[in-house]
Amino acid sequence: MATKTHSEEHHHDHEEPHIVGNSVYIIVWVALMILTGITVWVARHNFGVFNIVVALGIASIKASIVALFFMHLKYEDKLTWTFALYPLFLLALLIGLTASDVFYRLSP
Repeated sequence: MATKTHSEEHHHDHEEPHIVGNSVYIIVWVALMILTGITVWVARHNFGVFNIVVALGIASIKASIVALFFMHLKYEDKLTWTFALYPLFLLALLIGLTASDVFYRLSP
């Protein structure tokens, strides 16, 4: 029976590096530039009570693109995704509870 060398034993512990082509980064850059242009356009218009919602929506999309491609979250395992999404859940909970308190205080 052949024994495995130290490097063969631990070969499966490490994932192969993710090589992303330049075309992906160019597409991501173009998408971020378009979203930045949309952000500037939105800032010049009044959407009433939805101003913050629209601004946060665009910012969330941009942050998601950055996390997925520049931070390579797209290629990570489920545990890393859990650690990445759990704080977002807590943030949504915090914003939701704060908004409900504000709307409760504003109601007659």
